[in-house]
Amino acid sequence: MFIKGFILGFSIAAIVGPIALLCIRRTLAMGRLSGFISGLGAATAGAVYASIAALGLTAISGLLLNYQHILQLVGGLFLCYLGVKTFVSKPAEVAQGLVRVNLVGDYVTTFFLAITNPLTILLYLSFFAGLGFEPTSSSYLAGLLLVLGVFLGSTTWWLILSFIVGFFRTSLTRAGIVVINKIAGCMILGFGCWALFGFLQKVLSLG
Repeated sequence: MFIKGFILGFSIAAIVGPIALLCIRRTLAMGRLSGFISGLGAATAGAVYASIAALGLTAISGLLLNYQHILQLVGGLFLCYLGVKTFVSKPAEVAQGLVRVNLVGDYVTTFFLAITNPLTILLYLSFFAGLGFEPTSSSYLAGLLLVLGVFLGSTTWWLILSFIVGFFRTSLTRAGIVVINKIAGCMILGFGCWALFGFLQKVLSLG
């Protein structure tokens, strides 16, 4: 179960999305540690949802799914904010070697982005069912091993990503950082707009 969870966590984390863009951008702008800590926030949120699915906490999962529209709205708005902030950010501090790193902020922002996607519970439930795992009182140890594997697999991916991307940091010029900020900002903003569009579709369908 641990090995299966590790592979699952690694594979889900490797999906390119707004969090991956944030980790890559932060690694290039502020160093490997900033990128890795950002990924660690997402890995923690994934472990939380995996725990809910593995331990059969249906009351919590049902509550989150009932309010998924609100969470999608909040997550979409936050993505738009991060996209705009990334787009207009200036690389002057980086160019001068005066990088101010806020590791707590890096961790919290990616954790918040990941935790505002309650459909992740359904993703883990479907994968766990495919693995032949069913949450019962006699399988709590197996469930914990599965969740631990998910967390460490995801963490390993973010460690590898930040380490590899870090090699390109020293070769970046100020103009290159500006371009990366613009591209990453536009893509993150696009993810946010897509989330808001999905929210509006659901609201209109319910109305």
